[in-house]
Amino acid sequence: ECHQYTNKSCEECLKNVTCLWCASSKRCTEYPVRRILPPADLCELRSARWGVCWVNFEALIIAMSVVGGTLLIMLGVCCCCCCCKKKSKKQVSGGKYPDCGEQLRPDKDDERAAREREKRRVRQEERRAEMKSRHDEIRRKYGTV
Repeated sequence: ECHQYTNKSCEECLKNVTCLWCASSKRCTEYPVRRILPPADLCELRSARWGVCWVNFEALIIAMSVVGGTLLIMLGVCCCCCCCKKKSKKQVSGGKYPDCGEQLRPDKDDERAAREREKRRVRQEERRAEMKSRHDEIRRKYGTV
């Protein structure tokens, strides 16, 4: 069916989606659906057209490679950002993310450490008050007050 458009125009050939236009030989052939790219003996990549006449396979491969590479780089950057945020969440620095300034919710270890610090501070205050009362008692006993 596609061979009838040979030596005609690319637009006429590509009206049928199963056809492949070879610009160098002006041939219209069936697209080899079992293969992703047309074989070189059928048509060179820079001359092969499919779907639209203004894009050849060579440009299509380059464009798809650039888009795919860009997507992979973006995915890698996103993964790195997520890992950095998780690390910075574990190492609380001032209660905020170093990058975006969002408030962090302290995890269980941080809460336990804060409770322990508070208990130590309270015990220290109690000991300090007890020592002060002992010293005051000794001063009264010996009349140095």
